[in-house]
Amino acid sequence: MNIMYEKLKPYLMLMPTMIIIVGVFLSGICVLIAQSFGYFPEIGLTEPTTKYFKEVFSSPSFRCSLMLSLRISLISTLGSVIVGVFISYIIIKSNKLVNAKKLISRVPVLVPHIIAAIIAYNFLSATGILSRILYNLNIIDDFNKFPILIFDRFGVGTIFAYIWKGAPYVSMVTYAVLKKVDREYMDMTLNLGATTRQYFWHVLLPLIYPTILSSFIILFAFSFSAFEIPFLLGSTVPRALPVLAYHEYSAGDLLRRPYSMVINFIITFICIIMAFFYKKSIDLINKYNR
Repeated sequence: MNIMYEKLKPYLMLMPTMIIIVGVFLSGICVLIAQSFGYFPEIGLTEPTTKYFKEVFSSPSFRCSLMLSLRISLISTLGSVIVGVFISYIIIKSNKLVNAKKLISRVPVLVPHIIAAIIAYNFLSATGILSRILYNLNIIDDFNKFPILIFDRFGVGTIFAYIWKGAPYVSMVTYAVLKKVDREYMDMTLNLGATTRQYFWHVLLPLIYPTILSSFIILFAFSFSAFEIPFLLGSTVPRALPVLAYHEYSAGDLLRRPYSMVINFIITFICIIMAFFYKKSIDLINKYNR
């Protein structure tokens, strides 16, 4: 009896907190589903309907926002993966100041996303650091000639901020895998006549591929559903999908609330799909580690 109690004790101690967390989460999901299907008794909507889904999917602003969010997520995630793998590979190859390089490369992970947005603004705005560098190098002779990279319809500033935040994360997780790769693999490959590039593409990359895949899924899902950076750095037309949902939710007309919930429902559904693929990638990692 005592042995059984000792095993259950940690779960029993966590139960009050978990009941609150799970209860809040499930209640939010229930409200999301109910209001997205038009059940909102507080404003007189009592008949479930798919009208709001049809109207959202037929809306040009929604389609533009969806494509913008997908484009930002895809480009920023690919950029984060490429830069992060490159950083970890450089750190592994270098034997000097490894700990210092690891520390510097991981600093952005600790920085909040709001601070990342401020850094991106100060770096990419028309009078920011990059434009001043180009001006002092006589590449541009007027700040007005600097391209619009903040609040632009292509999301350049948002992509920059996500890469600045995501690349260190990819570097951190891939470094842990690369560090375990036996040096003999490289020596053996080079002795057989392969180049360093061939060693990277045909030996190292397959070894870290499952880790890269899981990192890609995590970063894509986060950047697709995150609100702060697109809200601070994005354009007003089109808006990123989470910003569009917030705009509909905060509108003065409560009759617009179901449209916001439909957009949130779509974001949640896509993130659930990404979570499914993440589970598959974890299974792939475990398969490689056996």
